Order: sequence, then structure tokens, then C-alpha cells
Amino acid sequence: MLTAMRKTWRTLAIVLFTAAVVFGGLFGDRLQAVNQDTRDHLKVYTELVTVARERYGSEVAYKDLVFASIEGMLRSLDPHTSFLSPRAYDGMRERQQSSFFGLGILVSIRNGQLTVIAPIEGTPASRMGIRAGDIISTIEGEPTDTMGLDEAVTKLKGPKDTQVNITINRRGLDEPLEMAVTRAEIPQTTVRQAYLLTDDVGYVQVSEFSRSTGHEMAEALAELRDQGMKKLILDLRNNGGGLLDQAIEVSDQFVPEGSAIVETRGRIRDSYQSFFATGDRPELAMPVVVLVNGGTASAAEILSGAIQDHDVGIIVGTPTWGKGLVQTVYSLSYGAGLALTTAKYYTPSGRLIQRDYTSYYDYYTYDPLTALDQDEDVDGDGITGQSVSLGSPPEAEVFRTDLGREVYGGGGITPDVVVSNGEISAFELFLLTRNAFFEFGVDYTLRHAIEDRSWQPDDAVLQDFRRWLLDEEILDNPKRFDEAMKQERARDYIRLQVHAEIFNSAFGQEDSHKIRAHGDKQVQTALDQLDKARELLEQRAEMGKKPLEPAVSEMEGKGL
Repeated sequence: MLTAMRKTWRTLAIVLFTAAVVFGGLFGDRLQAVNQDTRDHLKVYTELVTVARERYGSEVAYKDLVFASIEGMLRSLDPHTSFLSPRAYDGMRERQQSSFFGLGILVSIRNGQLTVIAPIEGTPASRMGIRAGDIISTIEGEPTDTMGLDEAVTKLKGPKDTQVNITINRRGLDEPLEMAVTRAEIPQTTVRQAYLLTDDVGYVQVSEFSRSTGHEMAEALAELRDQGMKKLILDLRNNGGGLLDQAIEVSDQFVPEGSAIVETRGRIRDSYQSFFATGDRPELAMPVVVLVNGGTASAAEILSGAIQDHDVGIIVGTPTWGKGLVQTVYSLSYGAGLALTTAKYYTPSGRLIQRDYTSYYDYYTYDPLTALDQDEDVDGDGITGQSVSLGSPPEAEVFRTDLGREVYGGGGITPDVVVSNGEISAFELFLLTRNAFFEFGVDYTLRHAIEDRSWQPDDAVLQDFRRWLLDEEILDNPKRFDEAMKQERARDYIRLQVHAEIFNSAFGQEDSHKIRAHGDKQVQTALDQLDKARELLEQRAEMGKKPLEPAVSEMEGKGL
């Protein structure tokens, strides 16, 4: 058996290496004969794997050698071409599905414990009475304190209508709760929040682009329209991207019919494609402000770039990541996969989304705010980089929107209005890392019934929080709290976090999110910019502006 496994991995080494070296092997009918030079290199490679496996000073598996060599090979290409082990490939495909079978809870590791952040309404967890703050101490009798988050989530998921036995520790109860929860289909939503921020301003947050995002967005916009939405804030912060077709389907709901959305250009002819708004879904046609930051990437940059280039919205926040390499995923033997870069993304005005990656170190440590030509004003609260200003990368290539506004190339999307949320203080970070706000919110709602959504924490609640920090031995010196409360900004931040976590425990994540939006400088700036977004729409209407044609349509001379 062992000999057979070694032979299998030796064979896989040859198969995978050949597939990578002979690029055409990924394209079926384009498979080309391996020349003598390639054969010689393959021979060296297989000899190396064999010698390393048989002669290395400690035990090493063929699988580990093969996977490590693949990773090393792909690092010579670009930052985003990646080998997907069978487990990683399965995980990627699962994340792109619109649903899974499980309990219906959001969980996280807090203070080393598997903690329920919130149950999802209408799911088995919600019906069983699982609450925010509950600690899942065992799954099928196995302690969770030594499990990683991914391992615990995998154990909680399973086939539909099967049961999973869990033990829950809950504040205020002396004995743990034993539960047998029947798994059900749980929607895997990517439109995480959709609500009215004011009487006529809708807020939609999209976490990524999976198979259902276009449909989710259409439903969210329709519901908000019915509730009276006349303006929209679209939050793409920390949205790392996802499926191209879903970015196009969502963009179709924001830009005029016939408008270019994105163009891909690569080394081979088939990689040149232009995508346009089809008009299959109703165009939003209302003022839009899009929130972005350094975590906004790929498909999220396609959407924000199309909105900016066609002047149907204002972009607010900090510069996006700049991930514009197109990955095509290929299935390999043994359940593995390869996400291979085959092209680059360009916005309708012709901007390349991808940042330079000549140096991987610079690519991953790059701070886009430092590259902007802007003043780091101080708002009087000791935090820099929060002032609203128009930013432009120095010496960046200039492009033009439909209305002739300047936008900038060089990678990523530079916001029309640059505003940072700033940094939190060391004391605030201390409270966050100790999970203090969340735990206090759970404890407070156990002691007080919060039923009115107009409730706000007063000074007495903050003093209760101070006593709780001391009682729980999170804080050993009350002077640290007292000094922080003398500063208006810190006092407002602590009050906001306490308010949000109490509402998370009492009413759920949406109500908690609404509270945090009031203290979010980027959201508040977005509200201020909605009039500017309306002006752009009016200018488009006055000029009868037609959408941009694709920036480049020629097929020759445009290499990857």
C-alpha cells in the first residue's frame, strides 16, 4: 500500500510539472510535443524528488515535496497564480455556492473559545434559541478549545437533515446546555447588509462576488426602493472580489445599457474580451456613492471602476488594492486545481486595475495612501489622514470619464474623495483584542431588557462598563479608563462600541451595524457626497452622454 502511494505521488510530480511546463496542456487540442530540452529538465526534476524523498535526513512525503515545488514554480509567475490542493479547491468551490447545510450561526474564535457572534434568523440555530455570546465548548463530544476556526466550521456543517450534537456554555447558567441541532440549508449571502440609513438613503454592503450576488443585489435594491430609497451608499470595503460574471451582473444594475463594464487582455487571442451592460435588469438611476478601501480588490474594483468611469456614482474612501489579474481555474488530477493568470482587467476608460508586482515585498506592504498627493491634516483629535481631499497618485497616467473628469491609472481605483477612518488608540485596541465590548454587550442584555431601538447608553451605562472591566479582571487599573474618557474622541468611540454590541445581543447584526455607521467617518462622508453624485447624473442627462466605447479593441500588440 505504502509503495503504491509513493508511486502515485511520483507520478503526480511528473504529471503536474509537465502540465505547468507545457502550457498548452491546459487547453486540450493545443497540447504540443515536449521538446528535448523540456524532457531534460523533467528528468532533473524527477531525480531531485526521488533523491530528496529517499536520502533526506528526516522523513518527508512525496506529496509534500510535490506541493512545495509547485508553489515555488508558481511564485515565479505572479502573486495570484496559485496551486489549489484538493482541500483548498473544495473550499473555494464551496465558498462560491449560494448555500450550504449547517446550523445558521456566525462564529469566531474569541479569547480562545468558539463563540457565537450572531444566529441567522429563521435557521435551526435561531429556532433552538442559540444566542450571541454562547460558547460552543464541544462538537460531537470533542472539545473545541484546540480546534481552529476552519476545523470547527467543517464539523458543524454536514448533510441536510442530519444532526450535530453540541455543548453550549452561556453566561448566567451554571450548567452547560446540550443540544442536538438538525442541519438545514443555509443561504450563503454576499449582500450582508441592506437597510435604510435615513428615510431615503439606502445602504448595501457586499462582502464578495459569488454565484448569487447579482440576484441578491437585485432583490436588495427592489426592497429598498419599496421602502422609499432615493439614494444609495454601496459599501465595497474589504470586498476581495470573486466571480467575474457576478461583477458584470451587478455592474449591469448601475451603468446605462450598452455601457462597457470591463475588458480583459492577455497573451492569447481568446483572452481579449469586452463586457457590456445588457439592460437585463433595471438600471438604478439614482445618486450613488461607493465606499472602497485597501481591501477592495478584483471584481469589486471592476464594479467601482465602471461606476466611476461612467459618472453614475462618486467613489469615497481610500485607494483600492489593485488586483487586476484574471485567474482561470483549471481542474487537475487527484482533486487539485490551478488558478492560472490568463489576462488583465481594464476599466471602460482604459485604466489597468493591476498594480505593479515587480517586487512581491513592495506589492504586499504597499500603503496606497502614502502615494497620494494629499495633506495629512489633523482634525483636532490627534488622528491624521482623516481630512477629506481630492487625491491623485503623483505622475500617474490620466484617463477621462464619460463627462471628462480625470481619473488615474497605475493600478487600483483612486477615490474621487479620499477619506480615512483613522487609527484607534492603544487603549481602544486593548479593549477590542480582549473582546470586552462584545462580552459586555452579552452580559448587559442578560441583566437589562432592551426592547426600544431608540435606547442609547448614558453615562451610567459607561460606568457600568468600567465596573464590569474591573470585575472581569480585564482592566487592573481604572485610571486607564478614566484617562480615556477625558478625551472626546475616545469617549465617543467607547460609547459607540458599547451601544453597537448591546444592540447586537438584543436585536441582531443589522441594528448593530446601523449604530456603527453613525460613527463611521467614511459613511458620513458618503452621505455628504450624495448631492455631488446627483449633480453627475444631471450633467449626464443634460449632455445626453453616451457611454464610453471600449478603450482598446485591437487584438495585436497588447501583451499580458
